[in-house]
Amino acid sequence: MRMKQFFLNIMLLSIAVFCHGCVVAAVGLGAAGTVAYVSGDLESTEPKNIEIVYSAALQAAEQLELRVISSSKDALSATVIARDADDKKIQIKMAAVSEQTTKLSIRVGTFGSETKSQRIYKNMYNNMNPVKTKSEIGNLN
Repeated sequence: MRMKQFFLNIMLLSIAVFCHGCVVAAVGLGAAGTVAYVSGDLESTEPKNIEIVYSAALQAAEQLELRVISSSKDALSATVIARDADDKKIQIKMAAVSEQTTKLSIRVGTFGSETKSQRIYKNMYNNMNPVKTKSEIGNLN
């Protein structure tokens, strides 16, 4: 019995060690659903159409002073490729899941950077979900 317990503990420890970098974090942000950082990519499914997500990506790149190398979009997918001050490649990929849902993936550098990916996502999220001022809310009535 002790031998079985020993091997079970070794197996669980091995799994923990080998899968350490596989799924680094999962966080939620309001109505956006779950945002997960998986194997170097920050991934999210946004309840917005691809045009809004693409526009938010370009705005975030400008706000964060990233140098956009290329950008392309059609009705089904979009990509923004940029470089940061350290000349790390930043790849933001978008795919239309439906007319009002877009899958988003952000990768910084070869191996990913969770901190930088989250910063880019936060800017994109704020661009997709602008806070209305009191005067704007009053004009809606």
